[in-house]
Amino acid sequence: MENRTILLVEDNPDDEMLTLRALKRNRIENQIVVVRDGVEALEYLFCTGAYSTRDPNDMPALILLDLRLPKVDGVEVLRRIRKDERTTLLQVIILTSSNADRDMVASLTYGANAYMQKPVDFVQFTEAVRELGLYLFVVNEASRP
Repeated sequence: MENRTILLVEDNPDDEMLTLRALKRNRIENQIVVVRDGVEALEYLFCTGAYSTRDPNDMPALILLDLRLPKVDGVEVLRRIRKDERTTLLQVIILTSSNADRDMVASLTYGANAYMQKPVDFVQFTEAVRELGLYLFVVNEASRP
């Protein structure tokens, strides 16, 4: 991913720490920006509010998006990402504890690139992140000219 930013949208501090540890353990060395609710995610992506001075051309290589977020939920964040031409092609992976079929269907309907349920066990979670890294490498290689 050419060391571009990964945007982690996660409101649970324990899940945030677990995700960051799993990324580090799998040698994913991209800069990680963490936002903690849907409004903050949208402000970051669209360079508004607290992020109004952020370079709008510096989009993240990947968004890891939780569904259960305060203020604006993850499905709505995904819908807005796909609706805007500046962000429509960003890689978005839903990373959630939800096992509800309706959440998976909504996520895929609105254009998530992948849907990953967070395993409770750290070892399983680390393995899932490793597979995520492999997925990103393959997707990235396939999209290069």
